[in-house]
Amino acid sequence: MPSPALSRRGFLATAAACAAASPLASWAREAAAADLNLGIQLYSLRGYKVDEAMKHARDIGFRFVEFYGDMYPVNSDSAAIAAMKKKLADLGLTASAHGVNGFGGDADANRKVFEFAKAAGIPCISADPSPEAFQSLDELVKEFDVRIAIHNHGPKHRYNKVVDVLKAIEGHDERIGACADLGHYIRSGEKPVEVIRLLKGRLYGIHLKDFKEMQDQTTGVILGKGHLDVPAVMTALVQTGFPKNGALSLEYEENPQNPLDDIRQCYAVASDALAKT
Repeated sequence: MPSPALSRRGFLATAAACAAASPLASWAREAAAADLNLGIQLYSLRGYKVDEAMKHARDIGFRFVEFYGDMYPVNSDSAAIAAMKKKLADLGLTASAHGVNGFGGDADANRKVFEFAKAAGIPCISADPSPEAFQSLDELVKEFDVRIAIHNHGPKHRYNKVVDVLKAIEGHDERIGACADLGHYIRSGEKPVEVIRLLKGRLYGIHLKDFKEMQDQTTGVILGKGHLDVPAVMTALVQTGFPKNGALSLEYEENPQNPLDDIRQCYAVASDALAKT
């Protein structure tokens, strides 16, 4: 007998197919993708001021945004945080994550990032922690109940391969996990679906990104035009129990001054794959 979750997905997939030619098609697609919340890392829109970037994200169809420091500094005061919360609410957006943030051996500096995230209502910090950071991070994730998601940056980075992340989180609080930049894993010669399966249970963020070649120096492309099997990625995320409040963030780094059409294409590819998952 199918599980309730699988039955639900089967029903929603059928609903999406039946409604494809009707005014309900948009509702059906959104419902079918309800187990995964597609957002955008706002670095994709770095050519715009933050207010304009958020409006573009909303207009494309995103409802979740992952901030980075230039658009939402971690030293924002309470007034700035309250103002950002209002802007997000007015646009119908939710902050899913913030990063990538560095962490080192200075426990007080590490704490300030967590204080910001908690006040801002951000559940996950994508991070590049040094080895000496982990003692304070273990304490801070418990105190604030905010996740740390270690981000890989490709070849030559300390978290180059998935095994490097797995070794780093071993023995630490379960709220310390991974933000898998699938594009950088492609650059590192790793297969995104295998990465997702290896990180099962500790995967809290995804940067959905594609590259033309599986090598260090390569070119970013529209999702699915390189080595990223987008439908297989979405299926793997569902099968491995990617958390509903995990940060599934499209990140497109090309053409920063005029990226909107490219991002729309990426959004369409990801949304279609989600609807069929």
